Amino acid sequence: MPIPPLTGAILSGGKATRMGGSDKGLVKVNGIPLYQHVLTRLKPQVEHIVISANRNIEEYKKSGYPVFSDSISGFNGPLAGILTILENSPTDWVLFSPCDTPLIPHNLAEKLWNNRNHQPAAYADDGQRAHPTLALLHTSLITPLRDYLLGGDRKLMIFLSQQHATAVDFKDSPKAFKNINTLDDCDNWNRPN
Repeated sequence: MPIPPLTGAILSGGKATRMGGSDKGLVKVNGIPLYQHVLTRLKPQVEHIVISANRNIEEYKKSGYPVFSDSISGFNGPLAGILTILENSPTDWVLFSPCDTPLIPHNLAEKLWNNRNHQPAAYADDGQRAHPTLALLHTSLITPLRDYLLGGDRKLMIFLSQQHATAVDFKDSPKAFKNINTLDDCDNWNRPN
């Protein structure tokens, strides 16, 4: 079955406490804002791009793509951003990536789609750990996700488990999920190998 039209969503709405409070998506790596590294990898895999951000909205809008802030206030973790993007998606399926994973696989969409086992959610697993924010989700999850958040829950893996999400094996590309969490990570990334 061919991949349907997808919306690619970059999750840049967190507090980035380990980044000293800096807006993680805008921290520069090799002179380019971190979220734009993700954008470069995501763009060829999707029809549309949207960005989830709760700060520096105008800066993200300079990308030329729509920017959405959480519809449920209070930084409820990535799930609040995911809900908002699902609510505003122009397509039935959304491919999510956090802004701090600049090497996401070029076949992320294809592999998640082809291995989702007909479930409304699939996420990447590199064999060492799950990466629930690297996920393909259907908009049919809007109501259960809103109910989950309004009930006070915010753990993404628990929500995905409740929705029978499929863990998709990406053991062949473990470096693709290396993320940048601190300013030291940025400096180390900037250093030539």
